[in-house]
Amino acid sequence: MAVLHHSLDFILFSPVDSASTVPSLLSIFHEQEMTETVHDTKGHGYLATLVGKHGRLALLRVHSHGMVTIDLQCYQEDSVAEVDNLLNALEKKLKALLSGNIKRFKRLPALIRGAEVDRYWPTSDDRLIEYDIDQVLYEEDSAYQNIQILHSKQYGNILVLNGDINLADSDTAYTHAIMGSGKESYTGKEVLILGGGDGGILAEVVKQKPKMITMLEISLMDSDGCKTHMRKTCGDVLDNLTGDCYQILVEDCVPVLKKYVQEGRMFDYVINDLTAVPISTEPEDSMWEFLRLILDLSIKVLHPSGKYFTQGNGVNMTDALTLYEEQLEKLSCPVGFSKEVVCVPSYLELWVFYTIWKK
Repeated sequence: MAVLHHSLDFILFSPVDSASTVPSLLSIFHEQEMTETVHDTKGHGYLATLVGKHGRLALLRVHSHGMVTIDLQCYQEDSVAEVDNLLNALEKKLKALLSGNIKRFKRLPALIRGAEVDRYWPTSDDRLIEYDIDQVLYEEDSAYQNIQILHSKQYGNILVLNGDINLADSDTAYTHAIMGSGKESYTGKEVLILGGGDGGILAEVVKQKPKMITMLEISLMDSDGCKTHMRKTCGDVLDNLTGDCYQILVEDCVPVLKKYVQEGRMFDYVINDLTAVPISTEPEDSMWEFLRLILDLSIKVLHPSGKYFTQGNGVNMTDALTLYEEQLEKLSCPVGFSKEVVCVPSYLELWVFYTIWKK
């Protein structure tokens, strides 16, 4: 049983006297059989909680600095007509009482709390986004992460790992960007993919007839879900661990990369789809240590004329991106880099992608 949280905000040019505002508002609540409890605010305006039938709860606040807010909580199964009538009456009354003093008014759609299917995710810079997700298609816990595939009316099926949106059916822009945005030819090349369990990158590179693709994925549990529920993204490449020009190795990429370094194995392209640049700006954070290790090992197995592709993070995460670029100056060999900003549909924000090469 979900709870709906409705809100009305009135930002005023100047403070108002609660004695002239509150009684008329309380009369509307009383008509809905809600009774109030007034709380002492120590001189900081007026505050009352109101409780009514069906567990409805309202918070009425006249702020001393020039703002009136009303929050109303009710169950999703509650009468929509009754709730709308209450909110409409409160909005109409406040507009009349505060006429000429309203700087800005905002009535937001209800926040749905505790629903069976979660619809809310933060962007990289902590702005709340609501998705039109209506169904959980797949959910499993591997030894490394929680894996979900959710359905969105707008974006199709979405892979979510540990609560972070990774890739949706709509996100060909992500796959295109992390492969070089159409500027590279993979035909006849040796390609290494780190991660990429959704199969999106693998499916696209296979189309270009490379010599061989080696994909390193530590667990196939996300791939198991994707090959059933995200075939628009992966096609049939996850149905088998090997194909005419690819092999999927279910292994931790770190020891495999170290082995490749020792063997002197080289790749024309390395595509790192393991993780975004950490949001943390502490360079000694464990995620940063992991990122530096993967980056250094990858550059060591990169052909002198090859390229390394990876995602960065949201374009607003400037401190983290700057720190990442500083790490590029500390690798075992000098590198150059370029970056591209791409709109990934399901991320609902601009995302940064990097191309790195040996100097």
